Amino acid sequence: MSRTVFCRKYKEELEGLDFPPMPGKKGQELYETVSKKAWKEWQSEQTMLINEKHLNMMDPFSRKYLQAQMDRFLDNEPFDSAEGYVPPES
Repeated sequence: MSRTVFCRKYKEELEGLDFPPMPGKKGQELYETVSKKAWKEWQSEQTMLINEKHLNMMDPFSRKYLQAQMDRFLDNEPFDSAEGYVPPES
């Protein structure tokens, strides 16, 4: 049986991540409070932000900005989105 967590984004018990998504205290916090569903959605948003805003992941300021946006997304607060993104038509 898969592990469940009380997801901080969806406020319900959902399937948890298989392992911490990053090292350290922050990774452990995400592992304990974020569902696979929420993490997958964040990864899509993260990719769009990196591409649209031309973020350099070697730059500490870009990483800090992205982590702040991740926290806002997972806490259901307003976060920056990719302004030019138009979803493809089905």
